[in-house]
Amino acid sequence: MPVSKRTAHLKSAVLPLLPVTIEPGNIRYAPGVRAGRWIFATGHKGTADFFSGMAPEVLDATAPHHGVPKTKKEARRIFANFDKVLKAGGSDRKHVVRVDQYYTSGPVVPAYHEVRRDFFGGHVPPSTSNLHQKFLLAGQDMEVQMMAVVPGKNFEVAQHRPANLPVHATSSYSPVLTCGDYVFVAGQTAEAFKTEEGPIDPAARMPAGHLWKGLPIKLETDFIIERKLKPALATVGNTLADVVKAQVYLRDIDDVPAFNEVWAKHFPKAPPATAIITTANPGFICEMGRIEINTISVRNAKHGGKTKKQVIDAGVPTAFEGHVQAIRTGDLLFLSGLMAVGADGALAADVKISPRQPYFGSAVQLQMEHMLTQAQRICRKAGTSLANVVRAQQFHTDLADFNAAWQVWDRHLPEQHLPFSAIEVPALAVPGAVVMLDLWVYVP
Repeated sequence: MPVSKRTAHLKSAVLPLLPVTIEPGNIRYAPGVRAGRWIFATGHKGTADFFSGMAPEVLDATAPHHGVPKTKKEARRIFANFDKVLKAGGSDRKHVVRVDQYYTSGPVVPAYHEVRRDFFGGHVPPSTSNLHQKFLLAGQDMEVQMMAVVPGKNFEVAQHRPANLPVHATSSYSPVLTCGDYVFVAGQTAEAFKTEEGPIDPAARMPAGHLWKGLPIKLETDFIIERKLKPALATVGNTLADVVKAQVYLRDIDDVPAFNEVWAKHFPKAPPATAIITTANPGFICEMGRIEINTISVRNAKHGGKTKKQVIDAGVPTAFEGHVQAIRTGDLLFLSGLMAVGADGALAADVKISPRQPYFGSAVQLQMEHMLTQAQRICRKAGTSLANVVRAQQFHTDLADFNAAWQVWDRHLPEQHLPFSAIEVPALAVPGAVVMLDLWVYVP
């Protein structure tokens, strides 16, 4: 497969932090990257050196019950590695603006939360947590992404804890955080405001004994937007119109069309760059819950915000009707979730494997080639390059495809260490799709 002329020999404006090469496979991984005033740490696991699998002291196969629980050791290793990345990038834990956590099961979470509270000293930044079925390393039970800033004038971190958005004491994260012109809102679910009325809030659930008094996904989505996202944004004078990026986690891929109906209602002009990601089932703090949404916004101009929100149209088809291709805001470019689709939203013709010749092509390589070429088109339109990617999340229907997917990255960005995370999800919304990309890019 030839290297795209559009991506060959690209120069990167981002600095890899603590880069390693994982063998076999020559997988070049950047545990962190610094891009201007931003630091991203992506795909973090319980490793000691980033390239030798899970740390032996985490798994401790010979005496697994001798010390603290395995999950606590795993979390400690992850946060120790975060400290290394932050130091290498010129920052510290006080300047983390967002964390995203994925786990294999609910019992993994409490030990992780204990370590996280200690790490942040009780001032945990906006957080998203949900359950997924598989990660890259043997014995891995959690994967964490982090975003931080380099301390600087007019770019200070401020956490907000509005009384109308209660948070579990065990989690202790701040629902809202501001830094410069950027506003980060934690992942929101339809969990009840009052524990005794839960697990799903009465306003977000079907009336007992009724078969057609609404769709659960619509009720939960409306509740999250109206009762949680809007109040969170209003804390700092923002509205839905200021949102530039959203990650939407759904446990049931068949909920996508109904979710998009509600999403379009609340964003009648242009939604934020949106990635829809499938979780395990159950997937959230509430076993009955169907959805979680987190967002990044820019500060409203009426309240002093100077960073513009620019919708990018590079003529690239999107997987869902009405979704934007990407949004640029200041020195960051957020793409919507990418899949290898044509203008009709179905799998593109040039990536389909012939059922008459099923072994004469690789679905994941064809789809990755298609997506990375399209991603570069979007980046060029926004004034940057795919080589400036700062966070690359890959959602595979089968993690056995990861190595083949990496080879396509290698052809597009040879010799570059990449900030990637890869997890396995139960399904993708486009029939035949085997991988989805959620890409964040720096605009120098």
